[in-house]
Amino acid sequence: MVSKNSQNPMFPFSYAQPYASRRSPMMGLRGAVATSQPLAAQAGMRMLQAGGNAVDAAIAAAIALTVVEPTSNGLGSDAFALIWDGKKIHGLNASGKSPAQLDAHKIRKEGLSQMPIAGWLPVTVPGAVSAWVEMAAKFGSLPLTEMVKPALEYAENGYPVPPVIAGYWRASERRFAGNVDFARVFLPNGHAPAPGTIFRFPEVARTLRLIAESAGEEFYCGALAREIVAHSEKTGGYLTLEDFNSHRPEWVEPISTNYRGYDILEIPPNGQGITALIALNILEGWEQARLPQLSSQRLHLVIEALKYAFADVHAYVADPRATEVPTAALLSKDYAATRRTEIDPVKASTDLKPGLPGSSDTVYLCTADGNGMMVSFIQSNYMGFGSGIVVPGTGISLQNRGAGFSLTPGHPNEYAPGKRPYHTIIPGFIMKDGTPLSAFGVMGGDMQPQGHLQVVSGIVDYGLNPQAAIDCPRVRVLDDHKVEVEAGIAPETVRELARMGHRVIYSAEMAGFGGGQMIWRDPESGVLIAGSEPRKDGQAVVF
Repeated sequence: MVSKNSQNPMFPFSYAQPYASRRSPMMGLRGAVATSQPLAAQAGMRMLQAGGNAVDAAIAAAIALTVVEPTSNGLGSDAFALIWDGKKIHGLNASGKSPAQLDAHKIRKEGLSQMPIAGWLPVTVPGAVSAWVEMAAKFGSLPLTEMVKPALEYAENGYPVPPVIAGYWRASERRFAGNVDFARVFLPNGHAPAPGTIFRFPEVARTLRLIAESAGEEFYCGALAREIVAHSEKTGGYLTLEDFNSHRPEWVEPISTNYRGYDILEIPPNGQGITALIALNILEGWEQARLPQLSSQRLHLVIEALKYAFADVHAYVADPRATEVPTAALLSKDYAATRRTEIDPVKASTDLKPGLPGSSDTVYLCTADGNGMMVSFIQSNYMGFGSGIVVPGTGISLQNRGAGFSLTPGHPNEYAPGKRPYHTIIPGFIMKDGTPLSAFGVMGGDMQPQGHLQVVSGIVDYGLNPQAAIDCPRVRVLDDHKVEVEAGIAPETVRELARMGHRVIYSAEMAGFGGGQMIWRDPESGVLIAGSEPRKDGQAVVF
């Protein structure tokens, strides 16, 4: 008997996946794109096939994702990138700052002890548009008006909503159903679109044209900036025209550590990429390959390394322009060795404190072209649809990145005017002996550095190909030191972890374990090997 889809009676089947689905790594020579939404991957591929480079492809895919995956990102997002231009690696921090007229004292006066996740208080200046413009100006070969075309087609003609994204959309319906501006744009007929429903996004088409034709000027200094600020002033927000006029993306030097001969690169703070590097440094002191990859002994070490890394990062990482972050000390191999001695190889830690180092909804994509350029790019509204604030007539949903600030007086990451918050989104990159090998990332809040570590270890320690490294079941350390383990991990392993003292939660829900994409370039043949996350709707495409 065929199971009916109760959400959409047009279809005679369910979108559940009761059987394991196998993906193979994709291989090509002239180009590759991997994203969490197939239509966005194809948008990037269109640029490559039109003669564009990997940056053109990344920008087109990123713009398309604001249309076809609005649950996780939008025109109100922030973005980060790592770009190999054929000779050198470049880091781009396009995260926005808090409003200049709002401080922690004003927020605490409202009786809050931690940052809210909805409304105007957690809204910061969106930086994603500036990332597209900056990348296009520095490295692009096609005009921005060309890169925006696939997104315009999806926005104006509509596209069928895929199953995983539809699930996230339903969750946001519960959060924002009473929000009139949100419902008008994102809840057609009063409800989130069911899988297979065609969704059209005409408001954002007009906005994208203004952005492309003005090279972003309308968004930060023109009509769009004025519309956002007018809505802010009308509805109790704090953003001003000066906040938008003064926004600039920043080129930064990537941070890295060497893990068993491979250089793993991340964006420096205010991002949390340093978490993965600290944890890898700790793990390096144990011979991982001697242990079965999904054994309790090996997973225990992964969990403990992550717990210690998060303890340090939550204590020290903030906007380096506002406070001194001891990045070099945290990445020291000697410091990692000291932290490693505090870990019991057979017992879970419970009373964890930061060391003394001395002096959770995102889209990730990667691209590569046949000439050697590679891009690792990530953008996000943070939590599903961000703050829930939608600027009427524009399709712009504003992020809630300010929720990443602390309200603890004196904390390095304490909310302050004109400050960037602690950021969860992190692009990753792998090199060896100066040769670029891989652009990769694993989206998903605090799961991101945990995913980076597990994917990197899968390749370096266990010789997995990019698709298999992404497929491999994962663990996730939660804020209260509970540990979620994915359904693919054996019950006996879960019981052994519990006997070690871990507070284990067995989860069959894939959403919390992240969404990865990876492109690997073989340095001898030039073959591009791409993998895409089976926990998402996405796709890796090559040619």
